[in-house]
Amino acid sequence: MPHSLENAKGLRILNLTMNKLSGAIPDTVGSISGLEQLYLAHNNLSGEIPAVIQNLTLLSKMDLSFNNLQGEVPKGGVFRNLTDLSIAGNVNLCGGIPQLHLTPCPVDNKGNHKKEWSKSLTVSLTTIGGILLFVSVIVLIQLSCEKNTERQKGQVPPALIEETYQKVSYYALSRGTNDFSESNLLGKGRYGVVYKCTFSGGHASTFMAVKVFNLQQLGSYRSFEAECEALSRARHRCLIKIITCCSSINPRGQEFKALVFEFMPNGSLDVWLHQRPENCVSKSTLSLSQRLNIAVDIVDAIDYLHNHCNPQIIHCDLKPSNILLAEDMSARVGDFGISKVLSENKFNTIQNSNSTIGIRGSIGYVAPEYGEGSTVSTTGDLYSLGILLLEMFTGIRPTDEMFRDSLDLHKFTEEALNERTLDIADSTIWLHIESKDSITMGRIKDCLVSIFRLAISCSKQHPRDRMTISDAAVEMHTIRESYLMFFNELDKTPLPLICKSYHS
Repeated sequence: MPHSLENAKGLRILNLTMNKLSGAIPDTVGSISGLEQLYLAHNNLSGEIPAVIQNLTLLSKMDLSFNNLQGEVPKGGVFRNLTDLSIAGNVNLCGGIPQLHLTPCPVDNKGNHKKEWSKSLTVSLTTIGGILLFVSVIVLIQLSCEKNTERQKGQVPPALIEETYQKVSYYALSRGTNDFSESNLLGKGRYGVVYKCTFSGGHASTFMAVKVFNLQQLGSYRSFEAECEALSRARHRCLIKIITCCSSINPRGQEFKALVFEFMPNGSLDVWLHQRPENCVSKSTLSLSQRLNIAVDIVDAIDYLHNHCNPQIIHCDLKPSNILLAEDMSARVGDFGISKVLSENKFNTIQNSNSTIGIRGSIGYVAPEYGEGSTVSTTGDLYSLGILLLEMFTGIRPTDEMFRDSLDLHKFTEEALNERTLDIADSTIWLHIESKDSITMGRIKDCLVSIFRLAISCSKQHPRDRMTISDAAVEMHTIRESYLMFFNELDKTPLPLICKSYHS
């Protein structure tokens, strides 16, 4: 960062997020008297946080997260309020206000002898430096061999700790979406709008989905960071793939942030479950085997996030509109805008969205304990997963008007289990069943009963009563394989469906 920043008179907002900056934060930042917001996250900045920053009386927002900063955190100015400050991902910081829960800074009791001791230590370190370097190289080679062996054995490799994506320009996105026209609109979410974007190269064009964040919406900055953080750490076939990002300024001089994802031609699961004929090219619906395949993909994705991703990730917003379908009808879990990434040290949690915004999740899918103030946990995702599975196989939304007083989708299904299983199943499933003899219907009923029991077990009222995601994954695979064994030729092959509706 250049020291000439002190000459930037009148500067109110300085955003240098994800710019591969290195070195120390210059003290001259403290000379920008009119600075109101400072964003330096996701760089390689090192050294101490300049104490002069606390003298900026107008500074109300500062994000220094995910750098290599060290030393004592100041306690004045913007450093006094947790809601104005973000320093996550700097493991060598210490001190600061008690609410930061950082380790105390070491106290120097040696006075003037410190410099003499430092010189002696420098000489000693120089002497053994070469030896340490040699040993380090040997250790790294050995670790590399061990990792390659683990991959050959089929073990899941550790997730990348951090990754900076090559950025795409605002003008490339504007050109690819025809200036973000309504004709390319795929859907709208809580923090942004999704467009279909065409990238032309050579003789072929590539389609992508571009999520443009509404930076006027409270929480949109954190949502952008949350998706970048979660998706840069996670690698799984059933998770939506982030291609690149854009952090720029639009022609009106306003800040612009967008993420580019792989394009899912069959839209969201929500469209397939609750499609309106006037919005679709055909009236195709999901067969039972397709629903089973999609359910397996979803459960595998959550099992990966909870048990095989390092660090652990909690999605916090599982629902049909966040499940996207590829051309082959395989599912991808998307929208990590309010997800939570947990570090190995649970007391050093990386919280990607502001916990004070409200309950994490969507009405009908959010775990009951969240409404009582409980912290976000993997059991919350299990509850959402259970409700999602019930909706997939009954075709009924958890927010349907039929659910009043104490009746909800969980209780409705539980009360109808066994005696009325076939009655509560989504009626469109039967469009794909050619033979309805007693043996066929019996097999289908057994399959649906197993699914409903699994979903009910996941969506129990109390977290301690819910099935674990590991057991749910094993059970889901077993149910699908049992069904396909008997009904491999039963379902009709539906026509491709391309709907105009798409949810972010």
